[in-house]
Amino acid sequence: MNQVPVIVINDLKMNYEEGEDILKGINVEIYPGQIIGYIGPNGAGKSTTVKILLGIIENYRGKIEIFGKDISKDQIAYKRRIGYVPETAEIYDHLTAYEYLTFIGEVYGLEAKTVEEKAKKLMGLFGIVEHFYSRISSYSKGMKQKLLIIASLLHNPDILFLDEPLSGLDANSVMVFKEILSKLSKEGKTIFYSSHIMEVVEKISHRILLLNNGQIVADGTFEELKEKSREGSLEEIFNQLTGFDKHKEIADEFIRTLKEV
Repeated sequence: MNQVPVIVINDLKMNYEEGEDILKGINVEIYPGQIIGYIGPNGAGKSTTVKILLGIIENYRGKIEIFGKDISKDQIAYKRRIGYVPETAEIYDHLTAYEYLTFIGEVYGLEAKTVEEKAKKLMGLFGIVEHFYSRISSYSKGMKQKLLIIASLLHNPDILFLDEPLSGLDANSVMVFKEILSKLSKEGKTIFYSSHIMEVVEKISHRILLLNNGQIVADGTFEELKEKSREGSLEEIFNQLTGFDKHKEIADEFIRTLKEV
């Protein structure tokens, strides 16, 4: 590949309070325009990786370069070019969408008037513009998720980190958002997509990184992973590579327990 990587991770290790390493030496290069499906079981280190890349966690070992610069030495500039949709967000419920998005836009250096016009149009495209001046506390879960997505994209970032971004969205909005991701990718934007919904990761990702026990145990397209593992779906590949094969037995026992008198 002739492109220059937009993210380079070298020997990334991380532990908390002198315990066992959560990340045990991650090495990966990510390129412009790639949609990366970042998957793994709970506790594998996915959220820790993303928080390190975002600059939220700093006491890691190894080296990370984003846009060609070591993020431990340049902690501010690169953040203006990234967006983030967390799995659970502390959103300012007492603000209106107008106030919240204006605040977010100004953090990224956008003019208030520009933010208002842009945000209002984006909310209209998501079907919630009539709530632009309503307090976020009155929003449904799906409306809040749309607001978070808009906030993450408002400044047109070059890298987008998504953690379960479809949570609470209706079927039509899911279709729209997946199409947005496809078009952003074609424009050279890099998307780091973390989810437990295997079917979505399988369909939208150009490349899948499977993290297990702090290490990348698979890296490739879905077709490449399928060929290596000789399994039919990403869920089956996931189960094979993480060693989890008791889902049927557990489900059977769960049903038997429900029937007990």
